[in-house]
Amino acid sequence: MSWLGWLGFTTRTPAHASSSIAQAPDDDLPATGQQFAQFGAGCFWGVELAFQRVPGVTKTEVGYSQGFLHNPKYSDVCSGTTNHSEVVRVQYDPKECSFNSLLDCFWERHDPTTLNRQGNDVGTQYRSGIYFYTPEQEKAALESKEKHHKKLNRKIVTEILPAKKFYRAEEYHQQYLAKGGRSGSRQSAEKGCNDPIRCYG
Repeated sequence: MSWLGWLGFTTRTPAHASSSIAQAPDDDLPATGQQFAQFGAGCFWGVELAFQRVPGVTKTEVGYSQGFLHNPKYSDVCSGTTNHSEVVRVQYDPKECSFNSLLDCFWERHDPTTLNRQGNDVGTQYRSGIYFYTPEQEKAALESKEKHHKKLNRKIVTEILPAKKFYRAEEYHQQYLAKGGRSGSRQSAEKGCNDPIRCYG
């Protein structure tokens, strides 16, 4: 703690600096030979479990991205004032899992035609989004969105934007459903598992 902290003062990042940091490209690096992808599709608990089950996915983390506040907390994001989306950052081995396989999981997991809403979860943090790291991911996402638009014959509201800085959510959110959530009722994260995903607090 700084000497200002000992005196009872707090230091906050100025708003313009906070926004600049939060809006910067994600600067973390995946493991050697791996790639990152970011998806927003409603409450990140169920979305993460869906991606955990995909063969070739080697790591998942839930967090916040696309907002204007540096180091947001869950309460900040839920306030609806920071523009963050609840996202899952997926690390995958492209030799075992294509980006298109991740897109298939993304579209199957949620309704991309509801603006800022998935079921009973309402708010901008629950919006549908694909946040790309490479031009190849962007191209695949746009083509996939067009394909699903024709399939559904309804307007898709999914945003497709460059991946911004990823803020890892609080530890209790990580692998929430696989760990059992509040009730201790664990759900399988085994690769290829097709059990229904039950989202609960």
